[in-house]
Amino acid sequence: MPRHNVTIKDIAKILNISVSTVSRALRDTYDVNEETKEKVLALAAELNYKPNFNATGLAKGSTHNLGVILPFITNYYFSTVITGIQEVAYNNGYNIILFVTNDSHERELAIIDNLATSSLDGLLVSISSDADSCSHFQEIIDEGVPVVFFDRVASEIETSKVLQDDYNGAFEAVEHLISNGYSRIAHIAGPKGMSFTEARLSGYKAALSKHHIPLNEDWIIYSGFSQEHGEKDTEQLMELKQKPDAIFAVNDRKAIGAMISLKNKGISVGEEFGVIGFTNDPMSAIISPALSTIAEPAFEIGKLSCELLLKHITKKKYFHGEEVILPGKLIIRESSKRKK
Repeated sequence: MPRHNVTIKDIAKILNISVSTVSRALRDTYDVNEETKEKVLALAAELNYKPNFNATGLAKGSTHNLGVILPFITNYYFSTVITGIQEVAYNNGYNIILFVTNDSHERELAIIDNLATSSLDGLLVSISSDADSCSHFQEIIDEGVPVVFFDRVASEIETSKVLQDDYNGAFEAVEHLISNGYSRIAHIAGPKGMSFTEARLSGYKAALSKHHIPLNEDWIIYSGFSQEHGEKDTEQLMELKQKPDAIFAVNDRKAIGAMISLKNKGISVGEEFGVIGFTNDPMSAIISPALSTIAEPAFEIGKLSCELLLKHITKKKYFHGEEVILPGKLIIRESSKRKK
């Protein structure tokens, strides 16, 4: 085994004990028995294990580096979140190291596996959309590294999380369509299983239920987040025998894809067919007709996430995780104004 690659996970695997037990043994805590402690310390010495994330360094914030793991850096939402993170980090004397997963769970795992060679005081994370497990982040926390999730969060892990109010934002978007006379409303959703996909779907369903509009499962399509996904989802909807007269999209890129697909079919967006998105990407104001949307507080999410991470770093043993949910804002434009 290469000396420079030895991690707490390696020691745990060899001794067939948990990562958290190894971490506690190395920190000489009271709740690990002497026999286990001796085995861990002996193997750590044999393998020349050198911790990168030690308690002393973290307490002092000695590296002054914060890691940020996120799916993309090319879209408006995440670039705005990064701006918010940077403002807080730089004002507090920290540098930012970006890790981009390209929305790949495999790449996310590879980044985490190699993090032991980095020097980070803490980690901000937005998980990939196809992540079926987030135990690798729990292992990082067990090693003593503070982790805060934002936007796409790991619901099963107890730490701080910052996200927008997906449920109420979706509810408001769909209720707005209903108030403008649309009654056959489809939802082109994100990937199944993601927390915000499910929250926005729940808000969509709740708005229909409030206004006594029957739910049509054929009008709910799960897929990715791109404009191309929006186009394909809309084409699928418009091939149905019973067609919708409006679409609530999980994000603006998919909504724009829906608008392009409808235009190609000669359908007048807004006047005949309503479309609303979620994000308030600058493109939503430029496209014609302009796209109605729910504006996400991306900059504030970045700032709050970083502020919470710094609290975790400086008050490690005394700071309990917080979940912060920020409201969105309905932006009404031409794509949801039905011709009376």
